[in-house]
Amino acid sequence: AAAGGAGAAAALWSEVNRCGQNGDFARALKSVNKILQISKDDVTALQCKVVCLIQNGNFKEALSVINTHTKVLTSDVIAFEKAYCEYRLNRIENALKTIQSASQQTDKLKELYGQVLYRLERYDDCLAAYRDLIRNSQDEYEEERKTNLSAVVAAQSTWEKVMPEDLGLREATYELCYNSACALIGQGKLNEAMKKLQKAEELCRQSLSEDSDVTEEDIEAELAIIHGQMAYIMQLQGRTEDALQLYNQIIKLKPTDVGLLAVIANNIITINKDQNVFDSKKKVKLTNAEGVEHKLSKKQLQAIEFNKALLAMYTNQADQCRKLSASLQSQSPEHLLPVLIQAAQLCREKQHAKAVGLLQDFADQHPANTAEIKLTMAQLKIAQGSVTKACMILRSIEELQHKPGMVSALVTMYSHEEDIDSAIEVFTQAIQWYQQFQASQTRGANPKSPVHLSLIREAANFKLKHGRKKEAISDLEELWKQNPKDVHTLAQLISAYSLVDPEKAKVLSKHLPSSDTMSLKVDVDALENSHGATYVRKKAGKLTGDNQQKEQGQGDVKKKKKKKKGKLPKNYDPKVTPDPERWLPMRERSYYRGRKKGKKKDQVGKGTQGSTTTGSSELDASKTASSPPTSPRPGSAATVSATSNVIPPRHQKPAGAPATKKKQQQKKKKGAKGGW
Repeated sequence: AAAGGAGAAAALWSEVNRCGQNGDFARALKSVNKILQISKDDVTALQCKVVCLIQNGNFKEALSVINTHTKVLTSDVIAFEKAYCEYRLNRIENALKTIQSASQQTDKLKELYGQVLYRLERYDDCLAAYRDLIRNSQDEYEEERKTNLSAVVAAQSTWEKVMPEDLGLREATYELCYNSACALIGQGKLNEAMKKLQKAEELCRQSLSEDSDVTEEDIEAELAIIHGQMAYIMQLQGRTEDALQLYNQIIKLKPTDVGLLAVIANNIITINKDQNVFDSKKKVKLTNAEGVEHKLSKKQLQAIEFNKALLAMYTNQADQCRKLSASLQSQSPEHLLPVLIQAAQLCREKQHAKAVGLLQDFADQHPANTAEIKLTMAQLKIAQGSVTKACMILRSIEELQHKPGMVSALVTMYSHEEDIDSAIEVFTQAIQWYQQFQASQTRGANPKSPVHLSLIREAANFKLKHGRKKEAISDLEELWKQNPKDVHTLAQLISAYSLVDPEKAKVLSKHLPSSDTMSLKVDVDALENSHGATYVRKKAGKLTGDNQQKEQGQGDVKKKKKKKKGKLPKNYDPKVTPDPERWLPMRERSYYRGRKKGKKKDQVGKGTQGSTTTGSSELDASKTASSPPTSPRPGSAATVSATSNVIPPRHQKPAGAPATKKKQQQKKKKGAKGGW
């Protein structure tokens, strides 16, 4: 019996080997199960069963077999298979622990380790792992490792804004070209990235067209991800119409990559914004597909959730918007955008004070975001019409007080409120900040930076514009001191002194260049006849003898304007003499005879409502020779003869006494207020 069992096991092992070589793992699994019935703790048979299950895609069952036979299948024996099952089941943290706990790090484990690190977005460790693999391995998978290495560099450039280093990889495949383009997008080099993607598309078509079994649909499906990145670049460049067209073309192909579909749908939603919300509602369903969370990075998923919250706000789904933004805030408490979305929703509900309070609470808890929060609060105050309060909030942002943009905004707002003193104070504080900064940088020297000088000039112009010439003098003197050859500044300074200290103005006027040095070679005639001249000299024409005498005799007489010919009516006939009384009103013309009365007298109903002059016997339908049925038969139509003498009721002349009716109407005209 033992010999028979051994012979059967040998035959089964031969079957397993043959099926494995042929790739028929389902049949091999049946043979392995028969072997395990003979010897349930056979380590090799258990390993083969796990491999067959993995090849058939049954990762859960394979992991169950491993966990059930932990005594036999130790971590040293089955570490790779276990980690791979956990990786495919998206249990990435467990897979990492399994790999790290293995006593021996084989090449297979190192390859899987790099994939796990990439999924965990630990790009620095992942880059080091792939470099080590490329350095210490030589086989037919070297091209795939280089592709993975370039993908890590592209992810660093895109998500961590790390300047990618030149790896010296030869971009011979479309995958390498695509990853290189992604790295360039992360650096903001959009034109170069577009060229790389075009090259990747060309290489992809060439490589796939060599296979006779690949159809054009297969090629387009493979190119979908490249076209998606092209559309993204167009969107970043502001070519939204082209980007939207390309996005929709990709969606029509119905690619199987749920991650690609989710990204494209999200980008379309960002193009639509608060317009075309019904299309956005359809597209947002693509972002909820199963498995999307395992295909995209954390930042991509976060951006999709942000856009869902904004879409809920734009579609007036207040509760949904609050729910999504609160969930985002709990996931990322330090992130500013969820709070801004909540504040925007409150503003849509006219709860501005509550929105400002929400922003203030967040600013107190997260001082790093104070500037952004206060800018938003100032915008809300402006929306409420509280410009002065908005200015106070802006001036409390210390790190932005001296920025030219902030100074310009504050001065404009104070000018709108006619608070000139506060506007000048803003200029003064900014100028003092630059003076202190320059002194600290130059160790006591006093050179002026271009921004500093620009602020001084703007302050001087502002003061001159609002009549503060005394205050403008010090600024103008500082500017002239920095550049004594600046004639414009000197002229402004003389103008300011002329009202304050005329003697000083005379002294300074001596520094103005002489008229000889300022004379320019200008062709006056050409200047006056130029396109931009407000006055153009007319060229004098030659006058004949008669015309010249007329010009001399009528030099003081004004020229008479020619009268325009009046427009004639469309039905004007020159042969017919026009009516001489046509300018008079119709009632005043000699041939007017007044309105013709009684024209429709016969048609006006007289007498009581419904009464007629004709006898009732003439209208009795039962007394006519041929009376039609009261109701037509089913399927037949009641016909009325065209020559019938019977008059319908509304066309009959009503009977009544006209004289009596007329008297009644006269009585109503005299005193009655009532009517129908």
